[in-house]
Amino acid sequence: MAEPSTKKAKQAKSKKHMLIRYGKMNTLGLFEHNETRIPKINPRVVIKTNKGLELAYLVGRFSAYRAGQFRLSDDQIKKYFNDNNTDFSFKAAGKFVRFATAEDISEEWHLQKIAKEEMETCKRFAKELNVPMKIVDAEHIFGGERIIFYFMSDGRVDFRELVKKLAHEYQTRIEMHQIGSRDEAKILGDVESCGQQCCCQRFLKLLKPVNMRMAKMQKATLDPSKISGYCGRLKCCLRYEDKTYTELKKHLPKKNTIVKTKHGEGKVIDTQILTQLVVVEYENGEKAAIPVEELEIIPPPATASEKSIDSAPAAQNDQGGTPEASDQNDKSKDDEEQ
Repeated sequence: MAEPSTKKAKQAKSKKHMLIRYGKMNTLGLFEHNETRIPKINPRVVIKTNKGLELAYLVGRFSAYRAGQFRLSDDQIKKYFNDNNTDFSFKAAGKFVRFATAEDISEEWHLQKIAKEEMETCKRFAKELNVPMKIVDAEHIFGGERIIFYFMSDGRVDFRELVKKLAHEYQTRIEMHQIGSRDEAKILGDVESCGQQCCCQRFLKLLKPVNMRMAKMQKATLDPSKISGYCGRLKCCLRYEDKTYTELKKHLPKKNTIVKTKHGEGKVIDTQILTQLVVVEYENGEKAAIPVEELEIIPPPATASEKSIDSAPAAQNDQGGTPEASDQNDKSKDDEEQ
């Protein structure tokens, strides 16, 4: 009975995977295949997902493949994507069907043209039915199994009548996906102010939150027009170096801290996180930038309240007991008097 289980284990171990980017949201996933050779030129591929047949991109360096097998281990992939703030699922997202042909590429262009017409039709139907939504884009699945419409709205929308009308028009399955402003940028965005393609389009799968604290810590300009991306919200790149800035900041003293340097004592008036320099102002009004490792923090003098707290235990010991013990003695004396 042990032989079938070992055979199954060997079959599972011999599965080959490709790393593929697919869908309107540029999702990354591993896809099973049986190819023995991967073309050296960047190939387009036809894959099978839960949506149907899709045309996608094979990604990753080709040195990562040997005899068609994606050589990077789960730990290596995980480290790469964790370092790049990308969420990644190690479960097979579907199956590889074939390498795309010239006819497949031509069909893709044709479907993209059709999708634009379908989007305009959806906008017209939504206006006729008075459905409060903004149609952002449409995706016609390569295999023709369904059409997906991406829309934005302020809240939940009843689009059942709209779906029925679209399904009757195109005689295929219709899906409506509500998205936010960051997802809209992921679909429509092109080049950012840095001159590069939008990160959300290029490699980010999970759009993690970004806050103003990150911009302040990196001393970036707080002008909204300069720190906001295509989506109108804070740029995703502000969080890339936030972990490094947070770790480096822990090594620096706070403002108004009294420190001792080779030039004497002074007060911290500013710090530079990346260079690890501390700007110190001396009593004579002179200022100097000192490396953090060359200064010594002088602890503040104890206040009167702190001194009284520190001296309280000593006074109790002089009386020969703790406050709890003296309370118990007083109670016993009261009992005897009664």
